[in-house]
Amino acid sequence: MAVDVVTFGCRLNAYESEVIRREADAAGLGRLEGGAVVVNTCAVTGEAVRQARQAIRKARRDNPHARIIVTGCAAQTEPATFAAMEEVDLVLGNEEKLRRHSYRALPDFGVNQFEKVRVNDIMAVRETASHMVDAIEGRARAFVQVQNGCDHRCTFCIIPYGRGNSRSVPMGAVVDQVRRLVDNGYREVVLTGVDLTSFGADLPGRPRLGRLVRTILREVPALQRLRLSSIDSIEADEALLAALAEEERLMPHLHLSLQHGDDMILKRMKRRHLRADSIRFCEQVRRLRPDVVFGADIIAGFPTETEAMFDNALAIVEECGLTHLHVFPFSPRAGTPAARMPQLPRALVKERAARLRAAGDAAYRRHLEMLQGTRQRILVEREGLGRTEGFALAAVSAGRPGEIVEAVIAGHDGERLTAVAAESQAA
Repeated sequence: MAVDVVTFGCRLNAYESEVIRREADAAGLGRLEGGAVVVNTCAVTGEAVRQARQAIRKARRDNPHARIIVTGCAAQTEPATFAAMEEVDLVLGNEEKLRRHSYRALPDFGVNQFEKVRVNDIMAVRETASHMVDAIEGRARAFVQVQNGCDHRCTFCIIPYGRGNSRSVPMGAVVDQVRRLVDNGYREVVLTGVDLTSFGADLPGRPRLGRLVRTILREVPALQRLRLSSIDSIEADEALLAALAEEERLMPHLHLSLQHGDDMILKRMKRRHLRADSIRFCEQVRRLRPDVVFGADIIAGFPTETEAMFDNALAIVEECGLTHLHVFPFSPRAGTPAARMPQLPRALVKERAARLRAAGDAAYRRHLEMLQGTRQRILVEREGLGRTEGFALAAVSAGRPGEIVEAVIAGHDGERLTAVAAESQAA
């Protein structure tokens, strides 16, 4: 019986879940009578923690005799919360979850509360190992971890306390992992990290993300598409911008960690950029790569946010030309400075989040409209559905999951493109 891994949160968690599955299986977890469920949690919002607790209770109802292990960022930042749940047999930290020996003493779980929690000081971790995986279960594209942790302390964010300080995977190990995945049939690879653009600061010679991208594309010529997960635009280096301009295999889609569009709120968030920096970056990249598509994370209802400040957040959608918007209604996280700031009424936070989402939806529909009649290369993710190079969702009848199909965009329904295969065979 295979270990069941339930994953919440980011792409990095999705990647690490594959390592968890492999290491837990190798440790014999899947051979236990009743099986085992590992819940890999997210801590980015209070809602994420609530959903994880809900999933744990459901896992116990569905698997009454299974061993249930909770890990991930929420387990790292608040282990006592999960240790107190009667459904949980073991709580593992973010470092422990990737080690095979963490799963070997499973029959001894639950001897007492102390042994139930195995969470070390994540701030003491200085290196990020390269955890080779052969595939990402159920995914047409593969993720590769190149960085972990964060050295910044945004006032709303608990993640550095779940992931530790920034540390990078050596470039050679990253290239080897990408090559291995391509050899296993993956046509698209996504580079992931907690603070991706801080890659290399702790490595000899301090290579930057742009150099890593160039090296991957040079050393793995069979890789058809390389994509970046969320980046911090203020950290983007010149080599990365040059790669965007010159490397067709580097996908023209950047998801930006903007968080807001008002300078005062950005300062109170302790971000390192201002509104003008975001606008200038998007204009610069668009000159270098005219087909680039921008997404962004934006928080609605941050403490002290006035209507005028919120209007600046709304306006940044159009001023930066954002297409894929991830809107987060502000949720105070215990232990962060923002949780101690004057809070807005929840109804107002939700109303502003809805207005931001509406602006994002309208921008996305305009983007789909602009793609009508164009020729696109679509990576088929599952039967009948895929993503363009700019990450637009597309319904396409040709191709198997993992293949890239040449198609002409015939229309859209407001949520996805309608693509007609230009050729009968996948590219």
